[in-house]
Formats: sequence, structure tokens, C-alpha cells
Amino acid sequence: MPHDGASFDPAADPVLADLTAVTAAALEAVDALLARAKGSVAALVHDGDRVSSRLVEAHQTAAHGLAWLATYAQALHRMQDWALRLSDAGTFGEVEQLIHQIAFGEYLAQIDGGIQMNQGEVVRLSDLGLSPQDRTDFTTDAVRTLQAHGNTQAARSRLAALMQDHAAELTVGRSGLDEELEMIRDQFRRFSRERVEPHAHGWHLNDELIPMEIIEEMAEMGVFGLTIPEVHGGFGLSKSAMCVVSEELSRGYIGVGSLGTRSEIAAELILCGGTPAQKEKWLPRLASGETLPTAVFTEPNTGSDLGSLRTRAVKDGDTWTITGNKTWITHAARTHVMTVLARTEPETTDYRSLSMFLAEKTPGTDAAPFPDPGLTGGEIEVLGYRGMKEYELAFDGFEVADENLLGGETGKGFKQLMQTFESARIQTAARAVGVAQSALDEGMRYAQDRKQFGAALIDFPRVSGKLAMMAVEIMVARQLTYFSAHEKDADRRCDLEAGMAKLHAARVAWACADNALQIHGGNGFALEYKISRILCDARILNIFEGAAEIQAQVIARRLLS
Repeated sequence: MPHDGASFDPAADPVLADLTAVTAAALEAVDALLARAKGSVAALVHDGDRVSSRLVEAHQTAAHGLAWLATYAQALHRMQDWALRLSDAGTFGEVEQLIHQIAFGEYLAQIDGGIQMNQGEVVRLSDLGLSPQDRTDFTTDAVRTLQAHGNTQAARSRLAALMQDHAAELTVGRSGLDEELEMIRDQFRRFSRERVEPHAHGWHLNDELIPMEIIEEMAEMGVFGLTIPEVHGGFGLSKSAMCVVSEELSRGYIGVGSLGTRSEIAAELILCGGTPAQKEKWLPRLASGETLPTAVFTEPNTGSDLGSLRTRAVKDGDTWTITGNKTWITHAARTHVMTVLARTEPETTDYRSLSMFLAEKTPGTDAAPFPDPGLTGGEIEVLGYRGMKEYELAFDGFEVADENLLGGETGKGFKQLMQTFESARIQTAARAVGVAQSALDEGMRYAQDRKQFGAALIDFPRVSGKLAMMAVEIMVARQLTYFSAHEKDADRRCDLEAGMAKLHAARVAWACADNALQIHGGNGFALEYKISRILCDARILNIFEGAAEIQAQVIARRLLS
């Protein structure tokens, strides 16, 4: 039978009367457990005083489980900071308390009983080499209190009831961002709602490229020069602003939100590794949208193993000729420049002889997608993420001017690429938050409108529970993402934080899309419903910019070294 959670009042629960004090105490237990887990896993994977790649692979479940445990710890810390900021501002109301207590209740229960790395893989404390006593020590009074009272059906139903009139506004004013960033959010939310959402499903179903008029409007709004310094023609805004923009555009359609990713990667490469002349030439063009870039890194049979790339570049006078094959190149046909990673010493077999090129090309048409000599390509048909299309490219003596060797030096390509990963993963996490929010939007709308057994779907506990958990996990992912952006803006190393944000947000996007489709029932499986597209789009987020397994590996090595 339907259950109405409207009578639930979290403030009336004396156990959680001082919620942030209880969650602060629980965090002490989480930190202590994480310290023990790091020591336990370190003992498994260290060979002397060094982390052994062979031992990390042999104990992969333990290493990756540690990465997820650390990500949960980081997530709870970020939620605590969010709650305290709102409390200080006098805006920690009922919705915020419910989100906070449900997040702690659920994540503490998963830490105790098993963290869902994905639907079929659960990592438990014993997998990390921890003992029953370690688990007992973890379950302090505060932890047990939140496990028992934090994520209850009554709490979820109450949150869902409050969301019914304000689902679309759960982000605005509740994220903890400053007024300027929320104004930026409003601007791009309007654009997304008016110019993107009405057409996105048609673009997806027809496998169409996002219209150039949309790209031109985005350029006028400053999307492509958002974080490029003003001296180079951009707006010089923060990575936090980039997150808000990416989130709201992706909420409309991931393809639109991802258009900015290409410019973000190219601009970061040039800002970090380009010569003064290259910065002067390329950055204003990227910022204005006059030049659209594409990233050309991945090769068949290499995946994330960039060190084994075989595409080669050979110098002949003032020209380099590139030969080799690349795959999974997004938006390849319509762009003006390719950031190409190639091997400039063909006999080598590792990353130290890779170089980055700014390879100019002619934008293609439907009839001739790759008109330049020495470059051919074909479309890869995909489930989702269709608005820019994916391509395989073949280079056969494709010419690049020597002045377009990034930084003017060979052998720097891998390092230059690594410098972009923080920003790229932060931006990907923001895109995932946007996709998750769009799933919640669709799930909420359908649950309110659809009647079953004489009641709206949202009145049933398992439906309202799904919607509530979507809202909670979206807020957790959002806080992780904003924190990583804040660290980047402060010019602090944040590869760990960015990796955690991306790892977590990608899982949340998929879970939200899957649960929203489940709420739709059989209709969710029909192509005419938007949620079918959102599910397809969400799936890629666990793969690109570092697959979840690679991401966990990177996080684990950072933690253990």
C-alpha cells in the first residue's frame, strides 16, 4: 500500500537532534578505519619500500576496494562540510537534514557491510585484510545511531514528499555555492531547458550531430572560453564555474555538455605545455569557438595503456608526417584542430618518446567528413552519447607543421597529457552529475503522473525510496565534484580528489538512470521515452576519461605511495 511520509519530522527524533555532531563523531570512526585499511593493503602490495605493480594486480580487489573506501570517506567529509556551511548560513533546513542523514546512514552501512563498486561487485572489509575486531571498533555509538536512524523508509518517504513540488530546485540554493555561481547556473539552466531539452531526444534517435546554431549560441555564451584566461580571450572563470555550466548543459543533453570538454582539454594542453606563440595563436580561437578541437589519443587494442601507442610521427624538414590508427575520437569530422599523441622515436616502446601535436585539419561535411590528404575515417555506431559522433581515424602521411609540435619539444606528450587529467576528470564528474539530475527529473515526473492501483507511483515506498536516494547521491557526487574543482582553483594538486569525484559520480549517474527507467516500467524500455536515452548516455561515464577500474587503480596507487 502507498505510504505517506509527510508526517515524518526528523527534528522530532531526539537521537538525531544534533545531527552534525553525530556525523562528526562517525567521521572519526571512518578515518580510523581507513587508516587501518591503508596499512593492511599496503602490507599486501609493497615490495620493500615501493608499491609493486605486480602485487597491486595480484591483490586488485583489495587495492580497488581501498580506493572506494577512501572515496566514501572523502564523500562523507564533503557532506559534513556542506552541512556545516549551510548551518552557519542558517539554511540547513529539513530537506538538507534529510539528505545529510540519509547519506551518512547509507554510506556507513555500506562501509560496514559492503561497498557497491558496481551492481555485481561488492567489496567488504575482509577483502581489505581487516579483521572482525576492526569492524567492531568501527561501529561506534555514532555509527550505529546513523545506521539505525539515518536512512530509514520514513526519512526517504518524507524527502520524496518534499521533493514533489521542488524536485527541479533541489540543486539551486542547496548546493552551498556562492551567489555568482548560482546565477551562472540559472543562465545555463534556462538555455538548456529552452534550446536543448526539446530537441535532444530527436538528435539521439536520429543519430544527428548537434546543430551548429546551438554550438554558435554556446560560443556566444562563453562556454568554450570559460576557464581560458582573459589575456588569451577567455573569461578567466574558475573550474567551479566550469562544473556548474557542464552540469546544467549535460542535464539537458550530455552531448551538449561534452562539447566544452574538447575545448577544456585542448586549452589545458596549450596553457600548460604550449609555447608563447602557440598560446597566442590557438587560445583566442578556442575561446571564441572559431576553432573546434578534438582529442586524438586512443588507439585500437591499447585502451587506457597510452604508453604503448604505436602511431608515429616522422620529421621531414619543417614538417612532421603522422602515420597510424586512432579510435574513439569524439567530434572528429567537424573540428578544425586535433590534439594528436604520437611516437616520435619509432623504435621505443614506452611513454617517454610520445609527443603532442596541434594538427590542423579541414572541417568535414556529411559527404566528405575527412577531406584532407593523409586522413580517412569512419563513424563508430554507439548506444548513446551520439550528438558529436565517434570515429575511427587512419593517418597515412598526414602532414603537420613543425611549429605545431606542442611546446616545441619532442618526448613531452605523455607528461603534457597527464597535466590535463585533473581538469578533464573534474569536468566529467560534473557531466555525470548533470546526467544523474536529468534521470531524477524524468523519474520524478513519471512517478507523479503515472497512476497504479488507484495511486500515483510516488506514493509507493519503493518508488519514493528510489527518488530520495537519487537526490541524496546526486548531492554527494556534487559536493565531491565541487571540492575537487575548488582544490584545482586553489592551484593544489588534486588528481586524487578529481579521480574520486569522477569514479563516484559516474556510478551515481548509472544508478540514477537505471532506477529512473525502472520507475517507468515497460515504458522506460520504449525508445520514445527520454529515460531510454539517458540510460544509454549514462553508461559511457564509467568508461571514458579513465574506466572505473583504471580510476580505482590510480586512486589506490596514490593512496599507497
